Amino acid sequence: MLLLIAAILGLVEGFTEFLPVSSTGHLILAGSLLGFTGDKAKVFEIVIQTGAIFAVIGVYWARLGAVAVSSVGGNGSKRRDSRRFVTNVLIGFLPAVVLGLLFGKAIQAHLFTPVVVASTFIAGGLIILWAERKSRVNKAGIDNGPARPRVGEVEDLTALDALKVGLVQCLALVPGTSRSGATIIGGMLLGLSRKAATEFSFFLAIPTLLGAGAYSLYKERALLSAADLPLFAVGLLVSFFSAWICVRWLLRYVATHDFIPFAWYRIVFGIVVLVTAWGGWVHWAE
Repeated sequence: MLLLIAAILGLVEGFTEFLPVSSTGHLILAGSLLGFTGDKAKVFEIVIQTGAIFAVIGVYWARLGAVAVSSVGGNGSKRRDSRRFVTNVLIGFLPAVVLGLLFGKAIQAHLFTPVVVASTFIAGGLIILWAERKSRVNKAGIDNGPARPRVGEVEDLTALDALKVGLVQCLALVPGTSRSGATIIGGMLLGLSRKAATEFSFFLAIPTLLGAGAYSLYKERALLSAADLPLFAVGLLVSFFSAWICVRWLLRYVATHDFIPFAWYRIVFGIVVLVTAWGGWVHWAE
């Protein structure tokens, strides 16, 4: 049963990590329904995110490899562009490190609950609706279609752009907010194109989630044993393959679509969780 639960949570993680719907929020809700809660469950939920990150690395393997090679052995503009790209990712990563170390334990202790997740689902959905409307409507209140972005490609980001997106990413420390949603929608509000915001969200996830997984494993190592290896292995593998599918689909989706359907999904799902909790129809474990 534990391996089946690990596979289900791996699917949930892989299919939600890079969508603006909050993978952590979905894992908390799924874990509550499946009776998989507690400190070990929290570690598991964080660690299987690394499976999703390896999927991003796989999809962008050639591009990441070219950046690594040119930043070390390239010349002229290629070396400068590659080093700027790496620097921007590190700049965007740092705010989450600082705030996560300062407040992560308190957030996990007090905010990792289904009611908080449902509330942030709804709030995040409303923000997405507002952001999508703002991106289309000019100052005169006329909808002229999608506005022309200031930053068209992820390579064109400045260090200040990266820092701003990194600060927005910190909102995702609150479960249910969505790291991808915060960085993509935040990036669009800061003038990034939908494609640039989505790709930078992917790249920013690599150090953020790998670091979170490694730190969580180290910090809670006393909770784990060799018997937990199959559980984590199943979760990681299923997360990897489902995230691979999701990332490739999302890249095609953002080329011609907006995020309004995800906003309504968040709102409806959040309302369902709150109503079932308050009505006593579903016992959502804290």
